[in-house]
Amino acid sequence: MTLDDLAQLIDARKSADPDSSWTAKLLAKGPEKCAEKFGEEAIEAIIEAVKGDKAALTSEAADVLYHLLVMLAASDVVLGDVMAELTRRQGTSGIAEKAARP
Repeated sequence: MTLDDLAQLIDARKSADPDSSWTAKLLAKGPEKCAEKFGEEAIEAIIEAVKGDKAALTSEAADVLYHLLVMLAASDVVLGDVMAELTRRQGTSGIAEKAARP
């Protein structure tokens, strides 16, 4: 499954019954709850990275990507726009890009 596939699946779940879909249940709670859940998963991934447990980090990274896409969907941000921003930054030094931010 690609990130595009997952983003499309998540988008399709916006209209699903929250009692039948975990994704629909998260989306029904709004962007704040989706952001909170993303943060929880990111912390869990950080913990596994620090512990050096590759298998657990792999699992948590999948959770992070899923919850990032749910948070984006809840905020009406499409993955294509995020990818376009990454493309725009391509070839620019990370140091230079960060320095150019307001």
